[in-house]
Amino acid sequence: MKRLLGAAVIVLATAVGGASDAQQAPNAPKPQAQVPAQPQPQAAPAPLPAAAAPAPATVSAETKAARAKLDGYKADLEQKEAAIQSRTMADADLQTIRQQIEPIITDIRTVVEEQAPRLEASRQRLSQLGPKPEKGQPEESADVARDRAEREAAVAELDETQRLGRALLVQAEQLSTQIGDLRRTGFARALFEQSDGLFSPGLWMRVAQALPRELRALGVVAEDALDQFRRNTTLGVLLLLGLAIGAAIALYAGRRSIAPRLVRRDRAINDPSRRSRLLAALGVLVLGAGPAIAGSWVVWAAFDSADIVPPRLELVGRALLSGLAFIAIVRALIDAILAPDHTSWRLIPVRDASADRIMHFSVTLATVMVVGKVIEAFNKAVAAALPITVITRAVFALAAALVFAELLRRFAARESQDEACLGPYVPQEVDIGGPLRSLGWFVVALIIGSVLGGYIALASFLVDQAVGISLIIALLALGIAFADEFIGGSLRGQSRIATTLQANTGLRRRSLEQIGILVSGVARLALILIAVLLVLLPWGIDSADVTGSLRTLFFGFNVGDVTISVSSILIAAALFAGGFAVTRIIQRWLNNTFLPATELDAGLRNSISTAAGYVGIIIAGVMAFTYLGLSLERVTIVAGALSVGIGFGLQSIVNNFISGLILLWERPIRVGDLVVVGDGEGYVRRINVRSTEIQAFDRSTIIVPNSNLISGIVRNRVRNDRVGRVLVSVPVPRASDPDQVAEIMRKAALAHREIMSEPAPRVLFKKVTENTIEFDLICFVDDIDAAGRVSSDIYFEIFRGLRRAGIGVPAPAPAPAPEPEPEDEPKGKTPKPEEKEDETLTLLKDKTPA
Repeated sequence: MKRLLGAAVIVLATAVGGASDAQQAPNAPKPQAQVPAQPQPQAAPAPLPAAAAPAPATVSAETKAARAKLDGYKADLEQKEAAIQSRTMADADLQTIRQQIEPIITDIRTVVEEQAPRLEASRQRLSQLGPKPEKGQPEESADVARDRAEREAAVAELDETQRLGRALLVQAEQLSTQIGDLRRTGFARALFEQSDGLFSPGLWMRVAQALPRELRALGVVAEDALDQFRRNTTLGVLLLLGLAIGAAIALYAGRRSIAPRLVRRDRAINDPSRRSRLLAALGVLVLGAGPAIAGSWVVWAAFDSADIVPPRLELVGRALLSGLAFIAIVRALIDAILAPDHTSWRLIPVRDASADRIMHFSVTLATVMVVGKVIEAFNKAVAAALPITVITRAVFALAAALVFAELLRRFAARESQDEACLGPYVPQEVDIGGPLRSLGWFVVALIIGSVLGGYIALASFLVDQAVGISLIIALLALGIAFADEFIGGSLRGQSRIATTLQANTGLRRRSLEQIGILVSGVARLALILIAVLLVLLPWGIDSADVTGSLRTLFFGFNVGDVTISVSSILIAAALFAGGFAVTRIIQRWLNNTFLPATELDAGLRNSISTAAGYVGIIIAGVMAFTYLGLSLERVTIVAGALSVGIGFGLQSIVNNFISGLILLWERPIRVGDLVVVGDGEGYVRRINVRSTEIQAFDRSTIIVPNSNLISGIVRNRVRNDRVGRVLVSVPVPRASDPDQVAEIMRKAALAHREIMSEPAPRVLFKKVTENTIEFDLICFVDDIDAAGRVSSDIYFEIFRGLRRAGIGVPAPAPAPAPEPEPEDEPKGKTPKPEEKEDETLTLLKDKTPA
């Protein structure tokens, strides 16, 4: 015993000594490795050893944690990539791996986004030190060199971390794409796998040979099921199963009477509103399919909790119960949309016979499919031979194709009968002929050809897809109708919701209608996208493919060196819109509150408001471009590229824009000025970016390009002041006294209270004609806007004075002599209408002054 203890002590001491040597061994070479590095600062020409050998920079805890995460993700991705490339995996395993990769992609993207601002901040701190001194320049101090080394190390570490993250992100996305390609390849291989056709003798011979073995296997499965039923069956279990089955039967049988009681489709209403029809359709769909789904779930939950069915037969029970629910859903959906027993409540205008026909054939087709699925599940449960599975799927695919073909034939026969009728053609239902019926016959022919050619998987898949796509389209049409009616329709017209929103938000009714149309359009797009995903799901394209592409489009993708990101564009647009809204608010405050309180004229106030708008829009644009990451160099490149287009096609626009800026700065014309441009005259109402609005005296608006106001001739009647000249021209007969006429005109001007005394009114002898002499009265008013009214008043006063003085008044015409009565006309005789009219005209002519 003592010897054993001594040997153990010796072994333990040896092990401890070896471990201590092993610990010291890695550390021993470190001083030796540093020895050759010591003479280097002495040999270097730099006079400052501290600058040549700065202290090593420490890595931040955040960078270490990010690197640790990325290293873990890298190991996980490499393991998954090796597993995929090493062997052929089932579709379920590939889908599991892909679901595990999606959160890794999200985490890596988060790490990269977190490192980006840190890297940018480190680069900015490093740029503050400026470039390194070149040869021949003075060396920087030891502190600056040490700070530069630390900052360069931090930038290098962050840059390396971000590069690693981006590389792992690309690797993960490529791995996800590779898994999707593998799944689609496997799906296509299984879909187009060929076997013997339905009428192949070899197939039926193999079925006959495998039938005895399958019967024995069926007996074994039945015995196992009976044994498990005897072992687990108790009175409580039987009571539970009885209650579940009774509830399911009650739900299945009662759903046909529940919907008519709760959802009233009154046949007396000939034209119900669209909203009422949609609500009734929704109620029929929910009350027709909901109880069936609930009944199937109750029975399945009872059998699953009782554990009286072997696991292999659970597939059969699940297929049977889900199939019954599927038939109920199909029936309820057709009843909701077509309403076979309620003509006026249909969402699609079809005849009663067509609605009944579609209902019967749809339920029949669904029943055939359910029976086929149940038998396929039973074959899988008993591990049936491949020929039996093939022939089962082929028979039911062919039966479904024949049912669908009979439905198309019935519609074709009905349409030919309608065309044979006499009288004009009146469309009474939605046309399901033409391309739609041709597509249906093509699908039927493809299914039958696949069954006969041995492509049984393809035929079964086409049947499932035809029925599934039909249901998805029906649900999509119902959903779009609901979105249009209850979203767009609620904000349209005099609805309660629209009135409430208009009263509480202050929005106009037109704006609410536009918002409703926009929201309903977004809802339509979402419903269509969901429908497309459901259609593509059986083809091996799941939501991860579409959402991944959408995520890449939204968060950014690279085109060369340019990163295009929809999210960045949307946020930049939101920033610009916010800046634009703030600019408009400031402009409104300036125009309505601040500037009216000042003593500035209207033109200067307009210039200040317009300049504030330009500055605000420029700031908003700079904010948007900065968020997009467009530097000044890139903007300069884009501007240089646009300059070519500006030189050719945008000259006038740029010229007008610059002219508008000159008008606002130089102010040769201002808002409120009375100007004459060409043949137009009016008041300047607004100076825009491209043109200026001038309101003429007839209330029309003259749009003048700004370049015309800068380079053309413009008469501004109020440029220096608002004093206006009044010109009154008066012709009088040549025999009149000129001095008397001039005095009358001068007194008329001086008598008006709005005429300025300085400069005083003047009367000019203008010219002498053959019959008249003309005088001009020139006077001035304080405000040119009153010139027209004052001119009218002076005219009235002058003509009153001339009439009082007897100047220019025509002499009275002599009275006409009475005409003798005709002698041959007897007295008391009534003249004829023609003679009376001639007499009236004669009197009027005589009374007319010369």
